[in-house]
Amino acid sequence: MTPFTYARAEDAADALRLGQANATAYLGGGTNLVDLIRETVAKPSTLVDVTGLSNEIEETESGGLMIGAAVRNTALAERLAVRTRYPVLSRAILAGASAQIRNMATVGGNLLQRTRCTYFYDTDGSRCNKRAPGSGCDAIEGFTRGHAILGASSACVATHPSDMCVALAALDATVHLQGRGGARTLPFTELHRLPGDHPEFDTMLEPGELITAIELPPLSFAANSTYRKVRDRASYAFALVSIAAALEIEDGVIKDVRIALGGVAHKPWRASKAEAALRGGPATEEAFLAAAVAEMADAAPLRDNGFKIALTKRTLVAVLGDLAGAAA
Repeated sequence: MTPFTYARAEDAADALRLGQANATAYLGGGTNLVDLIRETVAKPSTLVDVTGLSNEIEETESGGLMIGAAVRNTALAERLAVRTRYPVLSRAILAGASAQIRNMATVGGNLLQRTRCTYFYDTDGSRCNKRAPGSGCDAIEGFTRGHAILGASSACVATHPSDMCVALAALDATVHLQGRGGARTLPFTELHRLPGDHPEFDTMLEPGELITAIELPPLSFAANSTYRKVRDRASYAFALVSIAAALEIEDGVIKDVRIALGGVAHKPWRASKAEAALRGGPATEEAFLAAAVAEMADAAPLRDNGFKIALTKRTLVAVLGDLAGAAA
């Protein structure tokens, strides 16, 4: 493990000052970063502890929620306003990791966690463009059961591991950032990058930039939302496929819908084609299946993960059916 120094930030300005040095990493709960350091995937020279910053959940003037980046995952999932108004988010958090990890992990850290691709972590024997740009990707010709079927590239086929992020993508969340140039916001769906030719860049954050909060809009029909995760075992496994969805129905017609997919792409995948196919149409199983087919039309499976296409379709139809039943 590479030696590093440690500093605790007093506030956001202090964190930014401390984070200006090269090879500095912000430390939240450490549930991913510490693993990366242990495996020598990450080699920060300085860790800036930001767990004392922005750890409140507050109502916004518009009726949404402002969630501090240092809020622990457990605290967010248990918040009454989240469980009742945004149940998809609470359920996504509870589907991820173990209770002990959720008690430590922060919202900001969850957004910035890196892929759990085994080739990414194998620093001794595997080529990985995300870890070592330009070295190649052994995953493509390797065991690809858990890898991406949407948005991948010839440089990387890894998937994003977060459950929480899938729900946030579906909810049209906004990311609040603080950096050298001041404060700015970013739509959550634009935070994470697809791999392209540069999979080493996970997000659109500028060097040293700090996530300070996540804002949820006042999405009234998000009360009728849910998260379903399909995995190899019920306890502590990453998603093969997951669905975050919210559905609004009026007189049997879909008035509005939000859908995001997990386990299938390099980033939380907003299912825009499926949403477009559903809006204004009937809330029927046939319509749900047609929307799922439209979303998966561009899927490009690898040797071991073609089953994800059918699995995604079936899971999406089932989730939408459950929400339609609840709306009725």
